[in-house]
Amino acid sequence: MKAFLPLACLLVSFASILNAAQRPNVLFLFADDQRADTIGALGNPNIRTPNLDRLAHSGVAFNRAYMQGGLNGATCVPSRAMLISGRSLFHIDEKLLRDETWPSAFGRAGYTTFMSGKWHNGEKSIARSFQNARSIFAGGMGNPLKMKLSDLSGGKLGPGLAPGKHACAAFADAVIQFLNQPQTNPFLCYLAFDAPHDPHIVPEDFPVHYDPDSIPLPPSYLPQHPWDNGEMLIRDEKLLPWPRTPQAVRAYLAEYYRYVSYLDSQVGRVLDALAASSYASNTIVVFSADSGVACGSHGLIGKQNLYELDSVRVPLLISGPGIPSNRRTDAMCYLFDVLPTLGNLCHVPGPPTSEGVDFTEALKNPAHPARTVMFFAYQKVQRAVRNDRWKLIRYPLVNRTQLFDLQNDPFETQNLADEPAQAGRISDLLALLVRQQSLFGDNLPLTAANPQPADWMPPKPSIQTSKPGIRSNTP
Repeated sequence: MKAFLPLACLLVSFASILNAAQRPNVLFLFADDQRADTIGALGNPNIRTPNLDRLAHSGVAFNRAYMQGGLNGATCVPSRAMLISGRSLFHIDEKLLRDETWPSAFGRAGYTTFMSGKWHNGEKSIARSFQNARSIFAGGMGNPLKMKLSDLSGGKLGPGLAPGKHACAAFADAVIQFLNQPQTNPFLCYLAFDAPHDPHIVPEDFPVHYDPDSIPLPPSYLPQHPWDNGEMLIRDEKLLPWPRTPQAVRAYLAEYYRYVSYLDSQVGRVLDALAASSYASNTIVVFSADSGVACGSHGLIGKQNLYELDSVRVPLLISGPGIPSNRRTDAMCYLFDVLPTLGNLCHVPGPPTSEGVDFTEALKNPAHPARTVMFFAYQKVQRAVRNDRWKLIRYPLVNRTQLFDLQNDPFETQNLADEPAQAGRISDLLALLVRQQSLFGDNLPLTAANPQPADWMPPKPSIQTSKPGIRSNTP
């Protein structure tokens, strides 16, 4: 007598008999270091993003989507590993070689899987996740006009060649070519842009420009962070000198916004190709990013922190069949919840190691909640927790705490931690933070017996980058 098939195999067999008309395609667009407040339709009147605007109007925009943090300065590595694997920060394999990934699960369930763009998790894992890959940048950062891109062949990346155009345009070209091809199976197409990560370089003839004097400073702008957050001299923080002057921050934002607009133009090319294809009515489109970035908020430039817009909160737009249009939701979720949700919508059984939760109900009804508590971590120097309204950030090495009322202070400008009336709330949130640490496998003590000095002075100007337009190309 034959043994019964495992449940996962039965589910895969069931999924495989559903044809392409019944199972939607997925087009997943992923940006690099894009703040959640850089989409015009979502409330920023100072930036031009007509294509992201139309995507926002066509589906559901998440006001509170997050990446969970990072255990190294290149936070895009763990962020992308969490997204692709469905695993949380302290459980991921950053090289994506240990566990089955969600794209691999889509392939196992009968989907054609394709990717183009940035892959920062090691070349060996690309073929373990995707059946086809074209115009791949297997690195962290660089000049996008000179990047060498590779194709997947025989399970390995071929030699890197410069495409003679901006990398974002080359990535979009590869996806457009894929969308123009007939597909016999439903598909998962993943396009990972390297924009708007610095260096903020766009083609000279790109017509969108921003006047620095017309760009408002971030509401949380500071010349310098109020204390040592544990990562004050990382590469990203040296992109502007201290103090962060209003003029320098505005100039930085002008080039950053221009890069976001260029990214938007490439998103538009892909959306136009999808609209002209036979897949338009049966494709779920997702846009998100691996992290935010400070750009002068809180006196910081990079994303090695746990503030909302400066790092952990990301844009998340989802549209497609059965998803309401022109809606926003306050449902809270992690990036590693997105592919489990798409798996549910596409009848794809996920990897057995996936930890993400399915927020399909929030897509169907944007008033429906998802997660109730969010936990964040950065290296051994910062921990944070938030609920629906309140957020606590703890800096264990210097024994400092911040408390923000996100309902009344969404930009985290008023630290309430020293107010006696908040002592009970801080105690409750610290206990919640400890429980979340235990839940996610983090054993970092939140208090130092011998704390380091919290006061911090910037280095001498000789080691600083003095011109906002000049960027180091080292990861």
